[in-house]
Amino acid sequence: MQRTQKENQSRAKERPIYSSQGKYFGSNEQQKPRFDNQERNSNRDFSQKKSYGDGGYERKSYGDNGYERKSYGDNNYERKSYGDNGYERKSYGDNGYERKPYQRDEFQQNDYKSKSRFDKGKPERSKYESKNRYDDNQEDEKDTMRLNKFIAHAGVCSRREADELIKAGKIKINDQIVTELGYQVQRTDKVTYKEKILREKPFVYVLLNKPKDFITTTDDPEDRNTVMDLVAGACDERMYPVGRLDRDTTGLLLLTNDGELTQKLTHPSFETKKIYHVELNVRIRPEDFDKLLTGIELEDGIAKADQAALLSDTEIGIEIHSGKNRVIRRMFEAMGYEVIKLDRTMYAGLTKKEVGRGKWRFLTPKEVNILKYLM
Repeated sequence: MQRTQKENQSRAKERPIYSSQGKYFGSNEQQKPRFDNQERNSNRDFSQKKSYGDGGYERKSYGDNGYERKSYGDNNYERKSYGDNGYERKSYGDNGYERKPYQRDEFQQNDYKSKSRFDKGKPERSKYESKNRYDDNQEDEKDTMRLNKFIAHAGVCSRREADELIKAGKIKINDQIVTELGYQVQRTDKVTYKEKILREKPFVYVLLNKPKDFITTTDDPEDRNTVMDLVAGACDERMYPVGRLDRDTTGLLLLTNDGELTQKLTHPSFETKKIYHVELNVRIRPEDFDKLLTGIELEDGIAKADQAALLSDTEIGIEIHSGKNRVIRRMFEAMGYEVIKLDRTMYAGLTKKEVGRGKWRFLTPKEVNILKYLM
């Protein structure tokens, strides 16, 4: 059955309207917002509003509920200080034992002795005390020494060179030729080399600032000035120069009777560092300065500096480890320059500080240890 248009319109007027949340707002004729604050407040009566406590109850302050507020300790218990609980507080040592100070004598009487776990029963010796290999009081020290080491300590040569002398049969012990490399020398043995008795000598290390016109040798047939003349009164031991400096070259020179250290400092494998101050006759060209670092062809091979610095137009600082003879002068001569002055300012970490020209000084124990063990 079909409805007419008028019937549909009349039914639409009677249909309730819902919001998107499903809330009923009324019919089309009476569409109102759900909450009308103005209308709601106008219908309320605020004349009867009462303050807190007007609901039949009298507002009282804390403690008006029949209980009297009391301070701490009013609950029939008396507050007592520490120790009032029947026990008397006692100081340390009141527990029947008397506290006594530390008595060191008691441990000594009981033969207690502080020992290190590394103590093997060896005689005690200060670490700064000098060590004598043939001291009768040191039972832990051996009374023997390898033959090559004894020769090196006598200042003849290094241990490696001493092995060659032993194999060649040039060393005698108690007038008998010994060729055994591992032979142990006793303190009562007589060791001879070239009919001279060898004795173990203390090592001496002297740093000299060599002046010009002195030859680096121990003896000169022409009776010219040598570096040994500059250190004649340094010690009684016979020293030898480590390496050499030309007659016109000045600077640092080390002298010692330690053959093993001499071998180490002069051997090419150790690459001992040296710094020179060079003064030329003319200004060096930039391309020639670069050749100092790249390498220059000489008669015995290529030579080059480790580092180089231009100090002025004619002065150059060079660091080099090569031990070739007259290597600095030959490098500049190969490029067409003449060296006017050549001064060694550093050798194996040693400098000219507090050592004037023609003067010398002994090395400190720290410097000797650096040369022996850290280089």
